[in-house]
Amino acid sequence: MPTVLPRPVTFVTGNTKKLEEVRAILGHSIPFRSLKLDLPELQGEPEEISKEKARLAAASVNGPVLVEDTCLCFNALNGLPGPYIKWFLLKIGHEGLNNILNAYEDKSAYAMCIFSLSLGPNLEPVTFLGKTQGKIVPPRGPTDFGWDPIFQPDGYEQTYAEMPKEEKNKISHRSKALALVKSHFAAADYIFQTDGSH
Repeated sequence: MPTVLPRPVTFVTGNTKKLEEVRAILGHSIPFRSLKLDLPELQGEPEEISKEKARLAAASVNGPVLVEDTCLCFNALNGLPGPYIKWFLLKIGHEGLNNILNAYEDKSAYAMCIFSLSLGPNLEPVTFLGKTQGKIVPPRGPTDFGWDPIFQPDGYEQTYAEMPKEEKNKISHRSKALALVKSHFAAADYIFQTDGSH
C-alpha cells in the first residue's frame, strides 16, 4: 500500500552551501523544497537532537520534512565538539579548534551527518547516519564552508575545502547519509502529490 505524501519533502536549512551539496548529491531522485526555519538549538546525543528537530519541523510545516545535523567529532575529546561544532567554530574559529587539540597527540576525528525524516506531525522520525574518518589539520583551502578547511579525510592529501566539489560529494559524511535517504525512498512506496508551490 503506497504512502501518499500531500506535498514534496521540505528540507529544513538556511545554509546555501549545504543546500547546494544536497541538491548536487540527490539530483532529482527525491522531490523536495527548502525552507529556513528557526528551530531551537537542542542539546543531547546527536541522533536524539536530529529526531527532535524533525518532530518540531514537521509540526511547523504540517507535512513531511528532512532535517540535517552535522557533527565534527574529535576522538581525543570522546566525540566533542560533535553537534556543537557550529558554535565552537563561531566563537574560536579554525585556529581555536586546532589549538584545542594541541594538548593531545591524537588528531584523528570523524565527520558525521545525520538526516532525520518525518512524514508529518506526530509520526516517529527515521534517521540516516553517515560518517567519514579523518584528522584535524591547520586550515587549508577556501574558508567559506564551515570547518571544511581543517578536516582531511583518511586516504587524501587534501582537506574537504581543497577538494573539487564532485570529489568531496563522493566520499563525504553527507553523501553517505544521503545514500541511505535515497535507498529509503527507493524501497518505500511513496507517492508525492504536488501542490504547485515548489
